[in-house]
Amino acid sequence: MSDRELVVLGTASQAPTRHRNHNGYLLRWDGEGLLFDPGEGTQRQMLLAGVSPTQITRLCLTHFHGDHCLGVPGIVQRLALDRLAHPVFAHFPASGGEYFEHLRHASYFYDVLDLREEPVTADGVIARGEFGTLEARRLDHSIDAVGYRLIEPAARHFLPDRLAQAGVTGPMVGRLQADGQVWADGRWVGLADVSAVRRGQRFAFVMDTRLCDGVYELADGADLLVIEATFLDRDRALAADYGHLTARQAARVAAECGVRRLVLTHFSQRYPDLAEHRAEAQAAFDGDVVVAEDLMRVPVPPRSVGVRTA
Repeated sequence: MSDRELVVLGTASQAPTRHRNHNGYLLRWDGEGLLFDPGEGTQRQMLLAGVSPTQITRLCLTHFHGDHCLGVPGIVQRLALDRLAHPVFAHFPASGGEYFEHLRHASYFYDVLDLREEPVTADGVIARGEFGTLEARRLDHSIDAVGYRLIEPAARHFLPDRLAQAGVTGPMVGRLQADGQVWADGRWVGLADVSAVRRGQRFAFVMDTRLCDGVYELADGADLLVIEATFLDRDRALAADYGHLTARQAARVAAECGVRRLVLTHFSQRYPDLAEHRAEAQAAFDGDVVVAEDLMRVPVPPRSVGVRTA
């Protein structure tokens, strides 16, 4: 099992279908579990997907339409029932604070959960940790909405062929990493001589929105982009009216932003067959296209073999 993967819990938009639950996406990222936009039934979908609610460390809501948040009461009460030992951080548009308060306390329960609310008040970094940085950007929907991006820190990567050429072997490698230079074969070898900076992995989550600057900022260089494709391009006028994207628009974003793996989701119930969504996306984006299905697991693509600069 990958240590970095997206577990798709639901893929429907406003109304669920017989085969698609309301939204819900769990990003497993090393020791973190980020639950995005839990709609109704998310708790049961986690059971069917074989993931435990106790993996959740962060709750990230893009906005307060019901298909993106009505699963919050069940998740919060379940975590309290399980007496979760670690805190859970909740991120959501600050203007919806009253809604979050209602969702958090929707009914009586023995509330022992350490739930720490961190409303999003502006674009930028909203959390830092061993995972890297979590950022938010404003989107263009019918109500206040934000998208999220997780960025792993860049890391220096040793190049084995250059280490060998420089005569740096065994414990010398550790000393080089600690001190920045080491004496080898009669000369000083610096860290930059035998290594390169490899950019960290990036994950982006974009839900209900029209095309806007925030969409492109979030998707920029993403290894895995999860993005709504509520409509087909033939219905792009409806998409614009209701504040959504088409499959073609989502794919063009991926192409322009250098995305490696594109995950389309949040489908309108008007489309029982999603073959056209895939065709539209593949016509605009020549990378890896995933048309999300409930309970699917999508690995974050492995780091590129080649070394990239920051």
